[in-house]
Amino acid sequence: MVGRRSGEVVGYVLGTSLAAKAHVGIIQTMLRAFPPPHDCYLYGPVCVAENERGNGLAAALFKVLQTHMDGRPLMTFVRADNAPSLRAHRKMGMRDLGTFTNEGVAYIAFACGQPSKVDIHCK
Repeated sequence: MVGRRSGEVVGYVLGTSLAAKAHVGIIQTMLRAFPPPHDCYLYGPVCVAENERGNGLAAALFKVLQTHMDGRPLMTFVRADNAPSLRAHRKMGMRDLGTFTNEGVAYIAFACGQPSKVDIHCK
């Protein structure tokens, strides 16, 4: 999903199948620590222009992506030392799964999904 203002890209978010990223080391580490629910996809990265941060763009992109993905469950991760991103993901209703480490760096895994499909909920 891409956010534009006056024709300029001001943010984007990706949704990717697990199969497409199964070869990526950090994804493998997260999925070993937190096995995904059926029909799960990977959320992210999300990028918002500096002058657009704090205005709800990430949440708006997330909402559109959820609709596009038909409410399927998702997983993502954020560096444990990235406080602004952690706050944003929690504010969007993502649930902390826990911490995992990849190449000596701590990350927090998040999940979200439609209650009818899995027991991982968004606000």
